[in-house]
Amino acid sequence: MRQIVSFIFFAYIFASKLSSKEILINKIQEDMKKILNYVVPSLSLAAIVFSVAAFNETQAATQEPEAMEVSTATAVQPVDLTYAAEKALPCVVHIKYVQNSKIQTVEVQSDPFDDFFSDPFGGFFGRGQGGTRKQQVQTPKKTATGSGVIISADGYIVTNNHVVDGADELTVTLNDNKEYSARIIGADKTTDLALIKIDAKNLPAIRIANSDNVKVGEWVLAIGNPLGLTNTVTAGIISAKARTLGANGVESFIQTDAAINAGNSGGALVNTNGELVGINAMLYSQTGSYSGYGFAIPTAMMNKVVADLKQYGTVQRAMIGISGRDVKTQVDIEKEEGKDADYGTMEGIYVAEVVENSAASEAGIEKGDIITEVDGQKVTKFGDLSGLIAQKRPGDKISLTYLHNKKKQTKTVTLRNEQGNTKVVKNADLDVLGADFREVTKAQKEQLEISYGLEVIKVNAGKMKEAGVPKGFIIQRVNDEAMKTVEDLQDIVKETSTSKEPVLVIKGIYPTGKRGYFIVQLQND
Repeated sequence: MRQIVSFIFFAYIFASKLSSKEILINKIQEDMKKILNYVVPSLSLAAIVFSVAAFNETQAATQEPEAMEVSTATAVQPVDLTYAAEKALPCVVHIKYVQNSKIQTVEVQSDPFDDFFSDPFGGFFGRGQGGTRKQQVQTPKKTATGSGVIISADGYIVTNNHVVDGADELTVTLNDNKEYSARIIGADKTTDLALIKIDAKNLPAIRIANSDNVKVGEWVLAIGNPLGLTNTVTAGIISAKARTLGANGVESFIQTDAAINAGNSGGALVNTNGELVGINAMLYSQTGSYSGYGFAIPTAMMNKVVADLKQYGTVQRAMIGISGRDVKTQVDIEKEEGKDADYGTMEGIYVAEVVENSAASEAGIEKGDIITEVDGQKVTKFGDLSGLIAQKRPGDKISLTYLHNKKKQTKTVTLRNEQGNTKVVKNADLDVLGADFREVTKAQKEQLEISYGLEVIKVNAGKMKEAGVPKGFIIQRVNDEAMKTVEDLQDIVKETSTSKEPVLVIKGIYPTGKRGYFIVQLQND
């Protein structure tokens, strides 16, 4: 309206300069017609524009957060992962596993008709009654594939224990398709890691980063040989750290959404610089195929396991001496039981049990206490604690911070091995027994009515002599495991030598048919 009045005022001044009053009136009338011709549409347009402006203002108000987010966002360049792939791909190998066919004695369900026709008197003497009987079967040849990562130019390769466990032959194929036979240097079931070696030089060894420095949300590549597709690279982010799944004895997994499938096991998880941050170990899926959850063993844990396997042949595992769970899990359990749980914090490790004469008992930790820090590093869940202790050896000292009755305490303790001391633990070989063995003959089986066993054919100075085991004694079971081959005895000796109780309980039979047993101590007091 301000514009209309000004226009009329201008017209009035202009008209007053005319000499004739009539001319002035006529002029005003003509001008008014013109004004109406322009003003009416203009008013309509102004009204429309005003309405639209008001509507837009209302919309802007309701969408204000989104508008603000867009206006303040900065342009982000896509992550270039080609450098990482080029650096890491030559360092990842394909591993072929072969387990040859073997003859094994197994227990099978008896068929009364077969038993009757093979022995017409079987039914009268307690056989053929639908029980079990021993039968020799030939196992089929097994083959499988996995991945590995070259960690040194002279042929050391890290992979998963489950990739090589039980293999009779291992064939490694490099990125350039060269093939090598590999031997196992050492393996650790507790962390699912293994170290193998090929006879080669000047290999492309991967750079190893400190997995403790990786962050959730960081881009990573998973490199391996999934589903027979060699040299495959998939991308994703680090989804979580210090995950525990209950699959291995010691766990502190890096979780990623980079696709991991069968065959990726033992492959590399690398950062955007192409540096190793983890060894791909497993996927979590209800179908057996990738569903968004992959898990890798962090390099901080891997480095310590590899160093131990090289130096000692077995992992020097430090124990804090507790069993427990996350505080939140414990609180949830107590709430379900109708209890009011208050431990002064919702982060840390609830101590459910303390092992006698352990590092934890030395620190004065009791059941119900909450461990919150190790060496000044915050531990919020069990995976954090496992990951930190897995990097230590027996004899190492650590600072433990915990809550006792909600009061903070810090003490320095010495970690111990599973046997409760700080000595170096080595895998015992059959040599420690000081004896020679062989599988029982067919004649011995018939004479003694046994189906398997190992005869002691020579006793020298060693653990067997100390325990009084005589020449000619036939070993059938050790620590409740059947001894059918010399390899069976070797395996049980190695496993027991690093256990909490390094003792062999040997059961068997004398040449006369008399049963007997012996206790063999593998470690000196």
